[in-house]
Amino acid sequence: MHPNASDTSPPGRGRRRHPAKGSAHLDPERTRLDPDRFDLLTFDCYGTLVDWEAGIITAVREVCTAHGAARHSHGPAQRGEQTSAPEFIPDDAAILSAFGAAEHLVQGERYRSYREVLALTLEKMGDTLGFRPTPSECDAFAASVGDWPAFPDTVDALGRLARRFRLGIVSNVDDDLFARTCDHLRTDFDWVVTAQQVGSYKPAPAHFEEMAMRSGIARERTLHVAQSLFHDIAPASALGYATVHVDRPSRGDGSGATPPADARPDATVTDMASVARLLGTA
Repeated sequence: MHPNASDTSPPGRGRRRHPAKGSAHLDPERTRLDPDRFDLLTFDCYGTLVDWEAGIITAVREVCTAHGAARHSHGPAQRGEQTSAPEFIPDDAAILSAFGAAEHLVQGERYRSYREVLALTLEKMGDTLGFRPTPSECDAFAASVGDWPAFPDTVDALGRLARRFRLGIVSNVDDDLFARTCDHLRTDFDWVVTAQQVGSYKPAPAHFEEMAMRSGIARERTLHVAQSLFHDIAPASALGYATVHVDRPSRGDGSGATPPADARPDATVTDMASVARLLGTA
């Protein structure tokens, strides 16, 4: 039985927007990455290729708006005054912080499908943000994953990288949800490993172990590319993989929608276009 995310608690606090010590910002004299070292590039999906912060915020705001409007439709009638619903809508940073804390707790309890994880995450977020979602709202939030948009630089960068490397996905998601997301990515990945397939969530190592087994490509010939220091860079580095941290600007505070972590990637970039340049495919 594979370990769950609870088997690895968050290390000391780190700041996502600043590169880890020893990382490189596309300076060829500083980076230790030689593209000829690698045959396989593996990617986290949500946060790295897909703008999950935008997806999360949009979906949660719809719920908050509905519940804020419901409060106002009931409240002013009692008080005899009119107020506007937006005061009940949390800002982006509050939504992302609540999501990161709640998702980590739910994933740490036991393995559940990611649809179940997201439904329970929204319930816990309601405790923090001041609303009680309905079952249908929880289901809709989970289903919204397939509508989360790819970053503007993702598709072109993946196309360029695919000309030189084999490509794989290691993602904390269900198969059907990723299938919908893959339509936005317009890329034929050589291997896709999901949480549903391995029965655990990163930072547990099962995704990486399964990818190595399926691909037959040694970790020394594999480069892992991801946004989350906690879910990806820290565990991949501990397993001996070279890593690139895609440190995208966050709408939140600190580590955004992920738990904070200390990790030492081999290079740090700000988007997928920079990954393509770093590996000589731009």
